[in-house]
Amino acid sequence: MPRITSARVIVTCPGRNFVTLKIECDDGTTGVGDATLNGRELSVASYLADHVIPCLIGRDAHRIEDIWQYLYKGAYWRRGPVTMTAIAAVDVALWDIKGKIAGLPVYQLLGGASRDGVMVYGHANGATIQDTIDAALDYQRQGYRAIRLQCGVPGMRSTYGVSNDRYFYEPADADLPTENIWSTSKYLRVVPELFAAAREALGWDVHLLHDIHHRLTPIEAGRLGRDLEPYRPFWLEDATPAENQEAFRLVRQHTTAPLAVGEVFNSIWDAKDLIQNQLIDYIRATVVHAGGITHLRRIAALADLYQVRTGCHGATDLSPVAMAAALHFDLSVPNFGIQEYMRHTAETDAVFPHAYSFEDGMMHPGDAPGLGVDIDEELAARHEYRRAFLPVNRLEDGTLWNW
Repeated sequence: MPRITSARVIVTCPGRNFVTLKIECDDGTTGVGDATLNGRELSVASYLADHVIPCLIGRDAHRIEDIWQYLYKGAYWRRGPVTMTAIAAVDVALWDIKGKIAGLPVYQLLGGASRDGVMVYGHANGATIQDTIDAALDYQRQGYRAIRLQCGVPGMRSTYGVSNDRYFYEPADADLPTENIWSTSKYLRVVPELFAAAREALGWDVHLLHDIHHRLTPIEAGRLGRDLEPYRPFWLEDATPAENQEAFRLVRQHTTAPLAVGEVFNSIWDAKDLIQNQLIDYIRATVVHAGGITHLRRIAALADLYQVRTGCHGATDLSPVAMAAALHFDLSVPNFGIQEYMRHTAETDAVFPHAYSFEDGMMHPGDAPGLGVDIDEELAARHEYRRAFLPVNRLEDGTLWNW
């Protein structure tokens, strides 16, 4: 049996901050797990170094489930983004180790492939509707079958999801939080115009998605969903804050637009009522923030009972380690829906060499043993951590709002 002999936390910033856990066994096998929590990275690094790693030394690396339960139940203070991200890093690293010892890619250990590839969506954004349409047409030419649409809101200096670069978007942009201004009424006017223009330009053979980013009340979300129904959106993401899971019942009463939520969820308990009451269509919990592959499989299994499909978060606040783990999960899970894919910069890809690939709107994790991804520690050491906060939002009258 492979015994864990050491583990270390690697913090690096090749264009943005990432936290990686690397576990080593007495047979020389190593595994990596992503531990990045955007805007709170050092909290997880400390949790791992001070509280988790000392408990791992000497344990049998094959006992993934037992170690998961030990770290979850043994902490007493359960759940929360810091705890569950740390557990996820350990869990993913152990699956990487198990795959390498078995000589198999992780998806084979999860039951094998349930499909030939993983449909992903790209991010089309622009300051104006036409800018976004031009970006979406570019994604369509690249073979994307699904595209997320975000555009600037007239009268607003900045808008979530809109960046200066067509492909690379990093919202954690300052040493202290940037303050943005938000107007729901102006936003609700522009999004239907965006979707009408997109259908006209892109046709009906491409899936169109949109991220509301928790900014609407349930009745406002219902109104937007109803306005977008003629354009058949693939989903509306994070329509309203989900702390109150019951809020989605009101959204559901007013629109048939599919609903997706969960990128900020940490456990099955965050999604239980939404799933069993069929208040959503896609669960967006991700490997790195929801306790790793082991726990995400539980969430997917519950969702499968209620015809809810997966749609995992995949922005650049997930390192290529988490992207690889997500793809192995996506390829294997029976109720897969779609995977977000925001490409990393060349400097990030250099720090995290990986085997996954994109072709014709689909991705595949590759067939290298384990996850098929690693971290170049020498290169990572050249990129020092830089504190970066996510923005905050205020209404036009100064009231703090949901970013």
